[in-house]
Amino acid sequence: MEGSESEAVFDSLNVNPQLFINEVFNLVDDLVDDACNHFHQQASTSLKIEGTDRTQDLSKGINVIRKKVQSDIDKRLAMWEQHCHNHFFQVPEGFMLPKSDESPVDTSICQNAICDPDLDAQLDLLRNNLTKVGQESAALNRELQSLERQSASNDHISAFDEISLLYDQNSYHEMFQEMMKTASELRTKIGKLKTRKIEETEHNKADKIYNPHRDPSMMGIGKGFSDAELEDLQEF
Repeated sequence: MEGSESEAVFDSLNVNPQLFINEVFNLVDDLVDDACNHFHQQASTSLKIEGTDRTQDLSKGINVIRKKVQSDIDKRLAMWEQHCHNHFFQVPEGFMLPKSDESPVDTSICQNAICDPDLDAQLDLLRNNLTKVGQESAALNRELQSLERQSASNDHISAFDEISLLYDQNSYHEMFQEMMKTASELRTKIGKLKTRKIEETEHNKADKIYNPHRDPSMMGIGKGFSDAELEDLQEF
């Protein structure tokens, strides 16, 4: 930038861009120093090492951190400085300062352009509308959260009802299965008793044929369930 047209323009306006950049650098250095000093005080207080040999170790560690932070900041500031020279403090090609004999610009026009009562009123109206919209949005969000909580509660109740219904259905199903099982066992036992009765009847017939001198009064003992076991009769 030195010796360029931009430098001449800024010099004529008594503006030094490099001085501004250097002040920013100094301000950043001061902030880094203050941050490291504050960190050292807080760490020393928290670790309770004030006045001990560990204080030097803490200082060395903080210096290492400071150098690392300062190195990264310097690289970024160098890029920022170059960007300022290329864009912020670079006047357009062909730029010319107004001559001293030209009439100054009417400042009242600028003030009227900046301070427009109608524009200010419109801005105030927009601000008020934005405030109202924000309040309505907050109220809607609260109402939405309340509805979500109610919906979650209703979902829990519905789920509980479904579980209760399934439980009842399963209970009836289990009772029905138990009844079917009992009926099946009863049919089996009745079948066994009938089979035993048939076998005894056939046995009596054969005994009558092959043993004709047997007492007839004893032939009817096997009829029915008179000779069935007590447990079978109780289960029946």
